[in-house]
Amino acid sequence: MIYAILAAVAAGAVGILAKLGIQGADATIATTLRGLSIAVFMGAAAFFLGKWETITSISSRSFLFIVLTGIAGGLSWLWGFMALQKGGEVTVVNAIDRMSLVLVLIFAAFFLGEGVTWNKAVGVALIVLGVIFVTTTKEQLLDVYKFFVRVG
Repeated sequence: MIYAILAAVAAGAVGILAKLGIQGADATIATTLRGLSIAVFMGAAAFFLGKWETITSISSRSFLFIVLTGIAGGLSWLWGFMALQKGGEVTVVNAIDRMSLVLVLIFAAFFLGEGVTWNKAVGVALIVLGVIFVTTTKEQLLDVYKFFVRVG
């Protein structure tokens, strides 16, 4: 739980740092620099923690999926930087990015056979509602409300 909270704090800082860093930089180059800085940082961490020699114990299947996560993460970063560079607000871009949890729930159920409980479904529904509230204006929400009142 502590590591998950620390991860959330670090991820929150990423959005702010990305918005500040993307100003005056190409999104592709910014993503490249981000990836290189992570590679250097994590390589140093693996070295100092004495984990580097365990790389040979990784199966080829695991290696493939780890590389694919790197590609997916790189695409996520690139498109996130592009959204910020095009003038997207940090809160809006990151709120939409958090919709990934909805996709994780669906993918985990479909590909990994993980169960979808009521708690998970309600939690994901609340995330969707949160994203809607963070990314829309009061006027847009009123227009949607008026639409449903007319239809209903």
